[in-house]
Amino acid sequence: MARHLITSALPYINGIKHLGNMVGSMLPADVYSRYLRQRGHDVLYICATDEHGTPAELAAKEQGLPVDVFCAQAHDAQKAVYDGFALAFDYFGRSSSEQNVEITQHFARRLNENGFIEERAIRQVYSPADGRFLPDRYVEGTCPHCGYDKARGDQCENCTRVLDPTDLINPRSAISGSTDLEVRETKHLFLLQSKLQHEVEAWVARHEDDWPQLASSIARKWLNEGLHDRAITRDLDWGVPVPADTWPELAAEGKVFYVWFDAPIEYIGATKEWADLDPANRDWKSWWYDVDADVRYTEFMAKDNVPFHTVMFPATELGVREPWKKVDYVKAFNWLTYYGGKFSTSQKRGVFTDQALEILPADYWRYFLIANAPESDDSSFTWEHFTATVNKDLADTLGNFVNRVLSFSRKRFGDDVPAGGQPGEAETKLGEQIAELLAEYESHMESLQFRKAAAALRALWSAGNSYLEEKAPWLEIKTDKEGAALTLRTAMNLIHLYAVVSEPFIPATSAAMRQAFSLADDTAAWVTAAEARALTAVPAGTPFTVPPVLFAKLTDEDLEAYKERFGGEPEQ
Repeated sequence: MARHLITSALPYINGIKHLGNMVGSMLPADVYSRYLRQRGHDVLYICATDEHGTPAELAAKEQGLPVDVFCAQAHDAQKAVYDGFALAFDYFGRSSSEQNVEITQHFARRLNENGFIEERAIRQVYSPADGRFLPDRYVEGTCPHCGYDKARGDQCENCTRVLDPTDLINPRSAISGSTDLEVRETKHLFLLQSKLQHEVEAWVARHEDDWPQLASSIARKWLNEGLHDRAITRDLDWGVPVPADTWPELAAEGKVFYVWFDAPIEYIGATKEWADLDPANRDWKSWWYDVDADVRYTEFMAKDNVPFHTVMFPATELGVREPWKKVDYVKAFNWLTYYGGKFSTSQKRGVFTDQALEILPADYWRYFLIANAPESDDSSFTWEHFTATVNKDLADTLGNFVNRVLSFSRKRFGDDVPAGGQPGEAETKLGEQIAELLAEYESHMESLQFRKAAAALRALWSAGNSYLEEKAPWLEIKTDKEGAALTLRTAMNLIHLYAVVSEPFIPATSAAMRQAFSLADDTAAWVTAAEARALTAVPAGTPFTVPPVLFAKLTDEDLEAYKERFGGEPEQ
């Protein structure tokens, strides 16, 4: 089977992430990783907290903590939430690791040796009130393109345009709020992306037809506008230090690499972190170095991260002139909105992942988010939509099917799967339908079409309900007890099939469904078409239990309570 390297965009360290972050990178990467593992592939799913840059320093300052202490605590807090969402990372690292420092500095040295880094004197914003140069995110103001008054000096959160601090209207210090700002000269390192333009264009051209239109169009837009040389160092106290053996003057001044230079390298760094835990059995270079034909690399990210992963990081990798693995497929997402307005970590607007887990178990959120993933366009989270989806798909279609089949069978036939007669026309028809829907589900998962995959999974669940309504064992048992037993045994096999194939979406619920049957050797990783047609994985006589209610229906009172807590509309 193929080897699959999977990464999701690194979540910033400055606070618990919202549902938009979850569905825009980590959750779909987890769903895909789980699916590939079930199909027998060798999978390595890597992620990490992005710990450098101004967000970390500002958040630490706000909490009155040293930045390294803040990052360590925030990493653990984020990891706890991701564990709560059952994200099955092979490793969840930290961009402040020694491994990332080592590899980032290596990349910088190689780029410099190859003539792709240049030291330049630039004019930069200086704050007398703070006694320091202000890196881009330390400068806030009004975006000159869209008028958003909380734009940062590197990028506008509202319109996503990349900015320089001097572009901002009415700029102010993010540290002190002072508007008494000056522009002074200082030196920084620049990555000469302009010299790599044609190489990046050729590389993108070889891949863009395979990528989603969202990813390829963003990459092409940047390339059409032309790649500009970009500063890759900052005046910060926290970050990967500029190596003194190559740039002694800048190192003495305390320059560190720009977070967007070292953050993508952390995918490699985190893999080395993983390997260093068990060096006798793990080889990080076998995933990253000189492996183009051996490893398929898929990245997951929201659209604002696409330029860095499709243009800037590939330029870095190309410039080092070493055979580092480059991405094969970029799965890009639009934004999940909150009642039409943006989720925002900085402005604390929308539902955050820790709050979500306080309300309901992870599977409720996992299914809803993937079933409504913002793939072709932005999608809107509303409590009304969430409640309706939970009640219709999870509680009524899946949960009710499991509960009424097992409860009715126990009531009429006891604690073992009943035997019944031989399958008939209805069972043959059902088997063909299930095999067809399973193939559709697999096709959508293989092509990373998550909303379509969720629809196919929902159709699989619905097929069981249709079969049950057609056979009506509660009526059948009055005249044909053996027929009713066959119906229930068939339905129980559907439950087991659902447990196996639903695992990427709802792993905890899948485990509960699977554990309902006391099978002596239940090692099924997936379901073949022949097994789907036969529906014999759970033979007659297998002991079973009735699990607790899988999904509780949400009431009007629940809906009103959620809206009261979080608001029915975003702040304007």
